[in-house]
Amino acid sequence: MSRKILLNSKEIEIILHRLACQLIENHNDFSNSVLIGLQPRGSFLANRLADLLTTEYGIKQLQKGLLDITFYRDDFRRRDEPLEATNTDINFLIEGKNVVIIDDVLFSGRSVRAALTALQSYGRPENIELLVLIDRRFSRHLPIQPNYKGRQVDAINEEKVVVHWKETHKKDSVFIANK
Repeated sequence: MSRKILLNSKEIEIILHRLACQLIENHNDFSNSVLIGLQPRGSFLANRLADLLTTEYGIKQLQKGLLDITFYRDDFRRRDEPLEATNTDINFLIEGKNVVIIDDVLFSGRSVRAALTALQSYGRPENIELLVLIDRRFSRHLPIQPNYKGRQVDAINEEKVVVHWKETHKKDSVFIANK
């Protein structure tokens, strides 16, 4: 399998700061906004952004949750191997809030559709936005676009965008892998 590096750890750090600043521009002090990371891979990005917003940018009352969408996916029963569920950790209502859904890679849009369905269990938000580290253009199955994106990538269908976080792989990187 060949790999082409798209982002190194320094570039990812710069993108995280840019995304944090864009969120502050639109959500000010986050008094009526929440971050929801999609499990499992979006949780790393959500945790990193929440940490930056609180420690580097002084956001005091930031609410962050993690959402498992396993049983809301439209391919749940169509896979050869069983999907493994993770934990949902949302200890607040999203009723009337501005919700920012966070995931690492936007590919077909199906995970985001599942997240929209799953979020209904936690109330009716005022507004929902989408933040992704990598936006794979030209691969959507659904009309879903990010409000915030770290980097836009044109990858053909046989190529896979892989995100490694230092929490799991000892260093941050994003690369394209050929199958």
